Order: sequence, then C-alpha cells, then structure tokens
Amino acid sequence: MEAIFLTFILMLSIFLGFELINKVPASLHTPLMSGANAISGITLVGAVISAGEGNNTFTIVLGTLAVVFATVNVVGGYLVTDRMLAMFKKKEGGAK
Repeated sequence: MEAIFLTFILMLSIFLGFELINKVPASLHTPLMSGANAISGITLVGAVISAGEGNNTFTIVLGTLAVVFATVNVVGGYLVTDRMLAMFKKKEGGAK
C-alpha cells in the first residue's frame, strides 16, 4: 500500500511541476531558476551528509550518486541563470 501511495505522490508532483512551469511568464524564469538553485543547494548539503554518515557500502554509493547529481543540477542551474541574465545586458557598439 505504501508503494502505491508514494507512486501517486510522485506522479502528482510531476504533473503539478509541469503545469506550474508552463504557466510562468518568460520574465520570471530567471528568478524562478535562482530559487530552484537555492533548493538544489540544500539538496546537495543533505546528500553530502548522507554520503558521510554511511554505515555500509550501498549507503555510501547512493549518497555519492546523490552528491554528483545534485552538483550537476546546481552548476547547470547557475550556468542557465547566467546565460539568461546575459541576454538582458546592453551590447557595446550598437548600430546608430
């Protein structure tokens, strides 16, 4: 019963996330990405704690994978945010 309940929560969160992201106007994507990066940073801290407190090999491997995936998510998020902010900068030597 618990697996069915957890699967339902996962499907509901995927649907809700998809619907929320589709409704966000383009001007709000950069602040939304910055907030998502902050949440991913918290996930990274939790993953480091999980990997460090592992009692067996499976826990350490799973924690290390969590650290890798969370790091990729944080770095990718900041790269996307930086690229989006660069679109708003004025270009030098514009046409007259």
